[in-house]
Amino acid sequence: MSGPAKLSDAERHAALAGLEGWHEVHGREALAKTFTFADFSAAFAFMTRVAMLAEKMDHHPEWSNVYRTVDVVLATHSVGGVSALDIEMARAMNRLAGAGVR
Repeated sequence: MSGPAKLSDAERHAALAGLEGWHEVHGREALAKTFTFADFSAAFAFMTRVAMLAEKMDHHPEWSNVYRTVDVVLATHSVGGVSALDIEMARAMNRLAGAGVR
């Protein structure tokens, strides 16, 4: 059974074009986004929903939380860059943030 494959530059750029609010990380093959919520409770609820999904996917974000913001970086460490798992996770995070994002 093979793992995820690293996306080519063209694949990564095409996928990124469809991901609202996400951008490439300078100096690293990774994607990033800052989510801002109404308050700490909304931010933490988002992180809890994402944590449950991450466990199911066995693919975990790099993230930090300060009050109402959640900073996220996605990369697939085993391939040294961005894979389809990162794109799937980014799409899911946008959905899970839903109306709670400001």
